[in-house]
Amino acid sequence: MQKASKKNKQALASCKELTILPPAKKKEENREDFVELLPPEVSFKIFSELDIQSLCKAAMTCKSWNRAIENSDHLWKHHCLTVRAVCQREIDCDRGNGYSWKVTLLRNYWKSKVKHEWLSGKYSNIHSRCGLPEKSMYPMDADTWGEILEAELER
Repeated sequence: MQKASKKNKQALASCKELTILPPAKKKEENREDFVELLPPEVSFKIFSELDIQSLCKAAMTCKSWNRAIENSDHLWKHHCLTVRAVCQREIDCDRGNGYSWKVTLLRNYWKSKVKHEWLSGKYSNIHSRCGLPEKSMYPMDADTWGEILEAELER
């Protein structure tokens, strides 16, 4: 039994050797990853130019990009402040409760999209539930629905 265990360890060790890239290949691979090569400030500047969908996709590209994006709460701040134009009360409440910019954005992004459409009157002339698009509803609190009803009454 001890011989089988020793053989398994040897096989595992040789398997690991096959998956480890030679040093020259590792350097070549890292040259393609600007996050590994550039100062963090430069990577931050590049990522800060992305829209929210692109930023989320970039975070899924590779581990180093994910680390850079996930560890930089300020990348999410700009997008969160844009959402705040529609969901000021919700954003301010979440930030007051200690949520990060990213979590605050994730908690309020779709709500802001739906709320904006309702407030802009997109659904003012809908006569039945069947006339509403699929993504026209989102769980919202009574204050938000109050804002929407006030906007409808003013139209």
